[in-house]
Amino acid sequence: MKFIPSETSGFIPAAHEDPMNPGVLKRVIATRDYFQPGQVQMLNWAQLPIGSSFQTHYHEDMQEVFVLLAGDVTMKCGEESVTLKAGDTVIVDPREIHQMQNQGDVIAEYIVFGISSQKGGRTVVVP
Repeated sequence: MKFIPSETSGFIPAAHEDPMNPGVLKRVIATRDYFQPGQVQMLNWAQLPIGSSFQTHYHEDMQEVFVLLAGDVTMKCGEESVTLKAGDTVIVDPREIHQMQNQGDVIAEYIVFGISSQKGGRTVVVP
């Protein structure tokens, strides 16, 4: 798991903007070096209700990137655990067993996308 806290970098002018008078700013969350070769398999906007979690699982050949938009959650990946707040990002590599739990007092919302190495992998739920 790679944890990228929102404080890691600030906002800067986008490459196509006038640096002295930018119309839009960007925050670089991760560069291509963070991602496995492959193709985007899915892009989801998800909600995790208060007090709930998704099932513990892993993906055979898909890397997942979670960007928390709202709420506070705990992401467990193997023996490692991190608490995320809005703006934080976690990258979970293939075969890493993971689970997210909403321990906050609002519905957690996040964007998640998956990059598959196209080896016919599947999702495996871990009891």
